[in-house]
Amino acid sequence: MTLNTLLERKTQVLIELRNYKVLGREEVKDGILTEVEDVEGKKILIWTTSITDAIGVKHVNQMAKYMSSKNIENGIIVSEKYTQSAKSLARKNNIELIPQDFPSFNIFKHYLVPKHEVLSPEERKVVLEKYRIEPYKLPRIKTSDPIIRVIGAKPGDIVKITRRSPTAGESVYYRYVVEG
Repeated sequence: MTLNTLLERKTQVLIELRNYKVLGREEVKDGILTEVEDVEGKKILIWTTSITDAIGVKHVNQMAKYMSSKNIENGIIVSEKYTQSAKSLARKNNIELIPQDFPSFNIFKHYLVPKHEVLSPEERKVVLEKYRIEPYKLPRIKTSDPIIRVIGAKPGDIVKITRRSPTAGESVYYRYVVEG
């Protein structure tokens, strides 16, 4: 089966940027299923689909079946278009829908894009204690921000942004991820 190479590239970039470890890959009727593991050891199923129409409820239910057959709780669908009802159902089933504007290249290789990373629970605790602050008092960054979508941050996460400057050296900023 040949998939749209752009979608395959987006899947590869997604795996690379989120530091997923590939556990397996299999071809299915409408695409490719890739089983990955995140840095916390949680398994995720990625479906890169060749469906040219908008992904609907039927497709989200199909992904849920793939996930339950492999006993995996979280999934990602990489496609071009999604219906509104599919977006709603996907949220309920722990399925992330990768949008059409997701980059097909590693955006962190551009010199103007600073390093972004989601803090672990331990790092989060240290930062909040160091600055004696509640997370909601940090500057906010929305989930609709392209970088936040790329790194997979969720509302409530804290993102560490490391900027380099020839004059100021290195500076670190923290942002609280909110819905948006």
